[in-house]
Amino acid sequence: MPTQAQKLFVKFLKWRYKNISHKSFVYIMSIVVGLLAGLASVTLKNVTYFIESILEKGILLSNSLYFILPIIGLFIVFLYVKFVHKEKLQHAISSILFSLSKKKGIIAPKQIYTQLIAAPLTVGFGGSVGLLGPAVASGAAISSNLGRAFRINAKTRSLLIACASTGAIASIFQSPIAAIIFAVEVFSLDLTMLSVLPLLLASISGVLTSYFFMGNEVLFKFSLVQSFEIKDTFFYVLLGVGTAVASIYFTRMYFGIIKLFEPLKSPKYKLLVGGLAIGIMLYFIPPLYGEGFGFINNLLEGNHTAALGKTPFDKYIDNIWVVIALLFGITIFKAVAMTTTLAAGGVGGIFIPTLVMGSALGNVMAKVINNSGLGFAVSESNFTLIGMAGLIAGVLHAPLTSIFLIAEITGGYELFVPLMITASISYLATKQVMDHTIYTRELAKQGALLTHDKDENVLNVMQLDDVIEKNFKVVRPNMLLEEMLHESVSKSTRNIFPVVDEEEHLVGIILLDDIREFMFDRSLYKTTIVAAFMHDPPATIFYEKHSMQKVMQIFQESGAWNLPVIKDGKYFGFISKSKLLTAYRKELLNFTN
Repeated sequence: MPTQAQKLFVKFLKWRYKNISHKSFVYIMSIVVGLLAGLASVTLKNVTYFIESILEKGILLSNSLYFILPIIGLFIVFLYVKFVHKEKLQHAISSILFSLSKKKGIIAPKQIYTQLIAAPLTVGFGGSVGLLGPAVASGAAISSNLGRAFRINAKTRSLLIACASTGAIASIFQSPIAAIIFAVEVFSLDLTMLSVLPLLLASISGVLTSYFFMGNEVLFKFSLVQSFEIKDTFFYVLLGVGTAVASIYFTRMYFGIIKLFEPLKSPKYKLLVGGLAIGIMLYFIPPLYGEGFGFINNLLEGNHTAALGKTPFDKYIDNIWVVIALLFGITIFKAVAMTTTLAAGGVGGIFIPTLVMGSALGNVMAKVINNSGLGFAVSESNFTLIGMAGLIAGVLHAPLTSIFLIAEITGGYELFVPLMITASISYLATKQVMDHTIYTRELAKQGALLTHDKDENVLNVMQLDDVIEKNFKVVRPNMLLEEMLHESVSKSTRNIFPVVDEEEHLVGIILLDDIREFMFDRSLYKTTIVAAFMHDPPATIFYEKHSMQKVMQIFQESGAWNLPVIKDGKYFGFISKSKLLTAYRKELLNFTN
């Protein structure tokens, strides 16, 4: 029996359908989603800072044993996943993109609180990852489940998930414009008035939530000392090339380390190996600890000594080339520490580590130019800032997000021209080498990646199960013609018959045209078997192997109207071209209307 609360909720839904238009309700929901995603982001930040503040006052840090903290945090996360979550954790942004393309925007409710628990434990204890990905994932889960509760269709649910990501980013970085652009670039959202207004409302809602709880201070303390000069153009081009190379390194290092951990089947071994590796890196390079916002701010203020912290190389810190070497070490090892944290079972994102790596690289290049002895002088804080934009553009393939994000969070709009130069070069060069990002490579392999190509998106959203038909009469190769006519042909509404053996393996097909001239020759009824008429199909669809794009390609190349589907090595059904095209048109209308 429905509870009183359920009855009231049903009454509310009926009232909403009668009194609030769909468009108006989407606007209302976008504000609510932005607010809740903003609250999730604020919660993540505050819980993480609370853990960090407790540890800073604890005995471990006072004894300079902070480098063992990440393994403790990873162990707590391991216990939570094993006994509470009870499922393998997925990469935050990639799992959202997969849910949009293959699950109609449905995300499990547990993702709401899992990200809020596991990410602060990982980052608060020094894991070298960021909070943006978990914030977006938590907000997306909230949005998805609200959409399901209010009976919102899959397309609108996907829009609200993008709104949640916008609200989360606007809240964390207090950058409402960049948040909207991120949703367009990363979630491949069509920028129309239908989508812009909900995104705008969610972004405003998210940023206001942040202002309310966190104040209106900018995330990075940056003041413009030296404006852009035309003579520095070459150096910003050089920075664009450098950040492109670093972006390629970052991405390849990520997949390389993930692959390196694959032979370690037990999560315990991954935790132990990863935790020890992170501890060693932290001992020699302390700025790798946690997210790294303090490191970036120190570089922007020109205080590289504070940025580097206490290291085993302190007695050499007066030598600028030692400083450059240490900062370059952060550029190299931030990607290693981040990926090791994730591979060891930690929860976090790649966005903020990208900023840290970019700031270090930009500062290194500026210091090299200024100390080369060739008489050149560039602004180290400007290069630090623009290096971040170059890495975001290259690693995430999101040049517009990088430009507006860095400009908004620092108030550095005066540097728009060098931001555009570096970000565009980094993006174009990286795109030539790598078609897909850390977020999208595995999804592209699975045929589950949404892009700005509507045809490709439609095929990605379509499910193979929705177009497979099973109302075909199966015949055996040793079946007599008479038996086939009476048991299959006379009772079938289809003109094609799959021939399968005793183990349900497909051995051939028979078309009605193949037996038409023999159907009334009774002399063949008891002397001719089905195997005499069967032949191979024009092509075969393999359920586990072929994506919808491949299925459409096979139909185009074969010219067939019906093709058999094999699942687990056995006959499973047929796909007809007519049903495939009907399903395609239906999904296309969903995307365009």
